[in-house]
Amino acid sequence: MSDTLDRLAEVLEARKGAAAETSYVASLYHKGLNKILEKVGEESVETILAAKDAAVSGDSSDLIYETADLWFHSMVMLAALGQHPRSVLAELERRFGLSGHAEKAARGQSDQ
Repeated sequence: MSDTLDRLAEVLEARKGAAAETSYVASLYHKGLNKILEKVGEESVETILAAKDAAVSGDSSDLIYETADLWFHSMVMLAALGQHPRSVLAELERRFGLSGHAEKAARGQSDQ
């Protein structure tokens, strides 16, 4: 899995210097962070709706498709901010063996 993320991160990085009309990702970079964040929000909503549909229909194909879009646009966001997906994977790895409640408490947050 990390090979796919690394390859995608390389492509996203290469698109930073490309002309807006040459690729979708380059056009997002040229439109700026707010547009990228808008896409992440849009894909989040579409993923949630697909999950609700999958729970009713039993067909998860749209859920997988929308989750891929969400991950992709999240990676564009990370790249725009100079971050690599390895940082997210490292954070997930750090959480292994740590209770979710303990991790949340360590951040000083509570359920409200």
